[in-house]
Amino acid sequence: MQKRIWENLSSFYLIGIGGVSMSGLAKFLLAKGKTVAGSDACAGDYTAELIKSGIKVSVGNVSESIAAYDAVIYTDAIREDNRQLAEAKSLKKTIFSRGQFLYEVSRTFKTVVAVSGCHGKTTCTAMLAHIFSAANKQFCAHIGGRDKTFSNTYYCGNSYFLTEACEYKKNFLLLKPDIGVVLNSDADHLECYGNKENLTAAYRQFLSGAGVSVAPFGDKVAGGITFGYSKNADYHAKNVKSIGGFYSFTACEGASELGSIKLSVYGKHNVLNALAAIAVARSAGIPFNLAKEGITAFSGVERRFEIIGTVNGAPVIADYAHHPNELRATIKTAKKLTSGRLFVVFQPHTYSRTKNLFKDFVKALSPLNNLLIYRTFAAREYFDDAGSALTLSQSLKKSKYADDPLSLSDYFSLAKQGDTVLVLGAGDIYDIAKSVLKTI
Repeated sequence: MQKRIWENLSSFYLIGIGGVSMSGLAKFLLAKGKTVAGSDACAGDYTAELIKSGIKVSVGNVSESIAAYDAVIYTDAIREDNRQLAEAKSLKKTIFSRGQFLYEVSRTFKTVVAVSGCHGKTTCTAMLAHIFSAANKQFCAHIGGRDKTFSNTYYCGNSYFLTEACEYKKNFLLLKPDIGVVLNSDADHLECYGNKENLTAAYRQFLSGAGVSVAPFGDKVAGGITFGYSKNADYHAKNVKSIGGFYSFTACEGASELGSIKLSVYGKHNVLNALAAIAVARSAGIPFNLAKEGITAFSGVERRFEIIGTVNGAPVIADYAHHPNELRATIKTAKKLTSGRLFVVFQPHTYSRTKNLFKDFVKALSPLNNLLIYRTFAAREYFDDAGSALTLSQSLKKSKYADDPLSLSDYFSLAKQGDTVLVLGAGDIYDIAKSVLKTI
């Protein structure tokens, strides 16, 4: 196989190295024997992990030179006027965006499996890592979260590349998967696509470039292999039951029953994630018994209905949910597990998402009696009052607003034995909540 351009380079500098995908790429490069360094605006668990592995990471308002490195990879979260990126351009370094480099990496593997969709990408990709491990396959998993076994990256050979395919800025269209998966096509990132129809068209384009396509039965993007609850889906579930929030079901392939599975993670939505993973496994020639073994072994990903502590005897559960439909699913699961009151903290993620889906957020959150809206995690965006957390809170009559950890501490302390505290959002609320819990 002909070497790709990046394989001929020996040193890489990653701008925004602390992100989940970027840190995963850094780990992969290190595993391939490359010299790796990088910078990030903030320190975090991933930067600490990279430093421990021997990678030089600079944190804060970084101005160090990248002249000594052969190539630069940058995350979409940084701005075009970033000093290090500007230097890389002036020095005519080999430069990749995160999405471009992910594609280049994928091309070094015999088979690429790419998982896209508004929700569930991380869980499904992690499930696949456990399935391919159970099947003793040589693979690399690039996961958008910290799996309890594989973390966010695992590499043991070049046969299969299992990766999330993010629709932000149409990055997933850069990938050319052998097996392409769309888990769902709910409206999101409308600041990029303009409307739901354009997003749907992008998902269709993504699947059209795949050798094998997997999509939900009845979805507008569906074609090829389908999954769902309908008996007309190629892979469907029946005898779906819940015991304490953990679901079991019988997996079917067409008219044939493959066998029963009991999930080790909370929530009915994970039945569909498991069905999609089974469809991929079967397409890769993996027997059902090994797919079942892998799915059963999967015990969750950080920030996916993760218990991060307790307050006054009440569990505090964190979840990455940041889309209205994700909020509904997570809140529904929490309500089933709670004998007392449910206290919810939600941090909106980006002004544009809140603005574009404002009515859906209000509809998803308005039934809650105990709700705290925490300041917006802006990520790459500038302030927009129409999509701010305060504006959202003002539209929810029973909600409170907070923008500091002390207010969060006071809110947590209202919970008692039998209650549940749910912390929702994809921003820094996770780290803030964990820090607050240490002080209570």
